Amino acid sequence: MTTATRFTEVEDLMPAAGGLREIRHHIHHHPELAYEEHDTAALVADKLAQWGWQVTRGVGKTGVVGTLRVGDGARSIGIRADMDALPIVEATGLPYASGTHGKMHACGHDGHTTMLLGAAQHLAKTRNFSGTVHLYFQPAEEHGVDSGAKKMIDDGLFERFPCDAVFGMHNHPGAAPGVFLTRRGPFMSAGDKAIVTIEGVGGHAARPHLTVDPVVVAASIVMALQTIVARNVDPRSRRWSRSARCTRAPRTT
Repeated sequence: MTTATRFTEVEDLMPAAGGLREIRHHIHHHPELAYEEHDTAALVADKLAQWGWQVTRGVGKTGVVGTLRVGDGARSIGIRADMDALPIVEATGLPYASGTHGKMHACGHDGHTTMLLGAAQHLAKTRNFSGTVHLYFQPAEEHGVDSGAKKMIDDGLFERFPCDAVFGMHNHPGAAPGVFLTRRGPFMSAGDKAIVTIEGVGGHAARPHLTVDPVVVAASIVMALQTIVARNVDPRSRRWSRSARCTRAPRTT
């Protein structure tokens, strides 16, 4: 893919900032959980169509793909963002805070979606490339092993919308505004899960010496595993927790 020699200055993007801010506040005020992102997906699809992108809806349930071809370049790239919110009660008091009790964009996917829409608007306006750009708006990033990424791939994402490389980013509240961070290899932590079944021996509470209490065994395993993590493992690698979602640490167990 070829580009002009001049890089676009941030100032060139500022006229669109107000409209994009309104989009982000709207999405934040109307959070939708995994595979429920119907209104968010509709907003995304409508904006893409308005800006001249070819739109495909329903990829991996509620995912959306936008495609823009410019010139005769043979190469293609994908840019990805996630759309889902979390089952969290928002207590920020912001004027655009969640309007749905128990649902909140606490991980910044409202911002991710808006950023990719901003890229869509800018690319459609400038058309400063030769080739194909696919925008992947992914549902259910917070859904663990049943994530929207796998659903979209199983739905033929890369066969239907092939690309030479995929780019994405995640907000990082610890970084200064305007700073982009990158590194080779793992960057931010992720979660996975394993299911362990402990077989105990039941019995009467008056004769505990004849039983094997699986709760005590499980507690011992948890403490031993956490000791390994605390003493030996890089925090970007693995951590043990008990939660309904592997992307969050629990408040209670």
